[in-house]
Amino acid sequence: MRQEGALARTHEGEPGLPRGRNGLPTETVRAAQRGRLLRAVIAAVARTGFADLTVADIVRGARVSRAAFYIHFTDKEDCFLAATREGGRLMIGQVTEAARRLPDGTSAEEALRAAIAAFLEFLAREPAFARAFYVDMPAAGPRAVERIEAALHKFAQLNQAWHTRARRDHPDWPAVPSQAYFGLAGATAELVRAQVRQGQIEDVPDLEDTLVAFHLAVLGRGGWPSGSLPCRRG
Repeated sequence: MRQEGALARTHEGEPGLPRGRNGLPTETVRAAQRGRLLRAVIAAVARTGFADLTVADIVRGARVSRAAFYIHFTDKEDCFLAATREGGRLMIGQVTEAARRLPDGTSAEEALRAAIAAFLEFLAREPAFARAFYVDMPAAGPRAVERIEAALHKFAQLNQAWHTRARRDHPDWPAVPSQAYFGLAGATAELVRAQVRQGQIEDVPDLEDTLVAFHLAVLGRGGWPSGSLPCRRG
């Protein structure tokens, strides 16, 4: 069975959460319920798509009651958006943590590569989340579209922060308009989305060289670096 990632772990076939005098405190149960529901909705969307998703699908995977679902969420869209928001937070956190772990003296190019690699590795480890975020979310309604745009702006901010630091070491690198950072975020998302839509999530890390070269071409020394062109798979 294909592993869908930690963000899509379900609890079907497992016992429910113990409650009552000999069970867990209410706040502990509520927190565990919410976590189960967030993972179950990602798994269910990966299985059925958002359009055919039902609350019954979610609670079955979470092994909680329908009443418990409505304590936390108003409907399936609310649950799905909460799950993708949490996954997005973890994804951004992995990128920033990869940058934070770099030793002093790391070049701008190496820092860029580390951040892009962390981003792509996260998606490869979480294929169900990758499909939910890049394939199903755009069709999940206006609120989901707003959430996607907010995520692109967040990645644009990361691009801008990296570029600002990089230009201290490379004063000859160009200043660019803010739209360039947003454009790079959008182009990155489209390249990843195409790979995910084709069912090649495990190959997403292969985009690393292309994305590094693309960012440097726009924000760095300009032009496509010699030898960076990826080989077309036969």
